[in-house]
Amino acid sequence: MADRLGALDVSFLYLEDSTTPMHVGGLAVFEPPPDGFDHDRLVKLIKNRIAFVPRYRQRVRWVPGRVANPVWVDDESFDVTYHVRRSALPRPGSMAQLQELVARIMSRPLDLNRPLWEMYLIEGLEDGRFAILSKSHHAMVDGLAAVDIGQVILDVAPEPRLGTTDVWRPAREPTNLELFVGGVADSMRSPASIMDTVKSSLGDVKETTAGVTRNIGGVLSAAATVVRPPSASPLNVDIGEQRRYGIADTRLSDYKRVRKAHGGTVNDVVLAVVSGAIREWLMTRGENLTNRSTIRAMVPVSIRSEDNNDLGNEVTAFLCDLPVGEPDPVVRLQRVAFEMGQHKAAGQMLGAQAIVGLTGFAPPTLHAIGARAAGGLTRRVWNVVVTNVPGPQFPLYAGGAKMLATYPVVPLAKNQAVSIGLTSYDGGVYYGLNADRDAMPDVDVLADCIVAALSELVDTTTPSGRRRTVKA
Repeated sequence: MADRLGALDVSFLYLEDSTTPMHVGGLAVFEPPPDGFDHDRLVKLIKNRIAFVPRYRQRVRWVPGRVANPVWVDDESFDVTYHVRRSALPRPGSMAQLQELVARIMSRPLDLNRPLWEMYLIEGLEDGRFAILSKSHHAMVDGLAAVDIGQVILDVAPEPRLGTTDVWRPAREPTNLELFVGGVADSMRSPASIMDTVKSSLGDVKETTAGVTRNIGGVLSAAATVVRPPSASPLNVDIGEQRRYGIADTRLSDYKRVRKAHGGTVNDVVLAVVSGAIREWLMTRGENLTNRSTIRAMVPVSIRSEDNNDLGNEVTAFLCDLPVGEPDPVVRLQRVAFEMGQHKAAGQMLGAQAIVGLTGFAPPTLHAIGARAAGGLTRRVWNVVVTNVPGPQFPLYAGGAKMLATYPVVPLAKNQAVSIGLTSYDGGVYYGLNADRDAMPDVDVLADCIVAALSELVDTTTPSGRRRTVKA
């Protein structure tokens, strides 16, 4: 039986166009091992581990007539050296030069006729360091059980673990006739297929509907949030094909210190920091803010416990109005924590999940329209996406090279000037800001504002800082 793409996965293919390539990425900075690290070592590492992610040797085949969703097939001409590439900065390369290179690479769409991923070894960073940039299509890595190629090359010790004895022989690709017949056969089973699609689209809703009365309130609350449009913002403009990329480095201990002093969760502190950063950034642009000004964030959040260091994805999502008009950093945190608590108590997470799942209801031939309609909701439903994924709090290695920092690259949706991703790792919290090149020439200003907003909150944990906050 063909391995057919699910409704949500294929929607990412329909959403893709020249201004919104649907690939996600990760930038990691490494310290080389004593015996060095080069392109050949990375290629060998990928060959040794790719059997753990068989999807990375498959490509998408569309069904003639679009009578069914496309299928994954083995790429008979798969060449790992096409996907694992090499680049370099003029030595000694700065982080600013690295960010510019990342922006240019991430601006280019993936070749949809090949396996949907690329990886770049970027040499020449200052202090002898190097970087690895991974780039994978959303259709490949979306879902709880998904594993990205960037994960399988990492080890918990400098000595690489043994891979598998991989003697891979690609299965024969189906002909167009076989694809068509298989698609028609699946369509003949349409009642079951429709139910599977609905179940997969509403899976998270089902998990949260143990009490009907309780969840009716959540659905109504979410619906009210969606009906009430977010504020107009420079975060929502027409975007082009080119990107800028900004980064910010912070320490996890600072977030925990703020949480201990003022309550809430680490994620509440993160959102309060983002609120403060966007506030300062808007002020540098001369935007008019009042105490009631807000920016609505779509917030996919990991639901793993903070003590769980596994790399798997367990993510839920909701909408949160960030109080960017509030001048007091502690009050911003309290407002964020209160709204987060309200969402969880009312089941409002259903709202965002239902929005994301809208693309699963259209039949294959109408998926393009359905997916684009759902994508067009972003300007009317939220202003910015903020993703927060906890990572392991111990060092990881790739081919003996120690990973020093890791920054996510989250794709932009239509009319979305910047997306904000962050990953905690080995005591640090690393932000990656993927932005439209024309709309966000000041993305580095926003990155600096993140560091400043955290510092402002940390200052409030000291007696003198609390007095200054109260006085303000």
